[in-house]
Amino acid sequence: MQTDNLQYQQMELEPGTFIPQLGGPYPQDDPFTRLYHPVYDRDFVVDEHYPFVNDSWRERWMHFWAYPVLLYLIQGLRLRLGWGMKTEGRKWLRKYRKQLKGGAITIANHCHRNDAEAVLVSVGANRHTKIPMFAPNFATKDQFMLRAVGGVPIPPVEAGMAAMKQFNLAFDEFHRRGWWFHVFPEAVKWNWYKPLRPFQKGAFTMAYKYNMPLVPCVIIYRKREWYYRLFGKKEEPCLTVRILEPILPDTTQPRKEEVNRLATQAHEAMERAAGILRNPWPPMEA
Repeated sequence: MQTDNLQYQQMELEPGTFIPQLGGPYPQDDPFTRLYHPVYDRDFVVDEHYPFVNDSWRERWMHFWAYPVLLYLIQGLRLRLGWGMKTEGRKWLRKYRKQLKGGAITIANHCHRNDAEAVLVSVGANRHTKIPMFAPNFATKDQFMLRAVGGVPIPPVEAGMAAMKQFNLAFDEFHRRGWWFHVFPEAVKWNWYKPLRPFQKGAFTMAYKYNMPLVPCVIIYRKREWYYRLFGKKEEPCLTVRILEPILPDTTQPRKEEVNRLATQAHEAMERAAGILRNPWPPMEA
């Protein structure tokens, strides 16, 4: 266990809950500290002229083949062999099929390099899925993969309000088309971290604005055993994506109160599903 980390010391778990013995050191005061520092080796500009809604034939063709080949075949196989990925809770997608038909927002804890792909494969996402992402990461070697799975760069502050307006208008259009969104409300990735960090409000504000169901998913860890030891690093755990019961927004309630309810309810449901009895972080950012 991460005995030198205050949050791990304060966390209480159900008996038998597995904790990876790697990762960290993790910050103890700021849950939004960015620990991932990639190499930015290409130009990428996000401003009001960026094509947030790109209906070019090149873009449509990329998404047409990227989902079945790159996501489901290549990445899906890699996740299942390399990290023994399993999926639980698909029954909720069937039970709420009618409510999810016009689009939904999946959320998950941000704890693995390929966690977005893991969630997309688990819920059976299609190419009509969009993911708000940290814009500078599009200036790395991962740019193609980020675009292929539906990544949309979030305009940085220096891009100005005009860029953010175009970003918001793009998601208005995606919602009008009935597309799905995926959001990491913890905002930044901490590899193999067990506690759930506070949620930022973006995903829940979108759920309220568009009256879209939330589908919480939580990524939990299993000890690497059996033949999975042949396909990955022995010290890295296997992954389980647990899909939880969708949460429906109540747009008759005031926005602020409902956004807080959605975030808190999702956080608490994910804690329970992850085997966390006492979580050291609050459900939402201060």
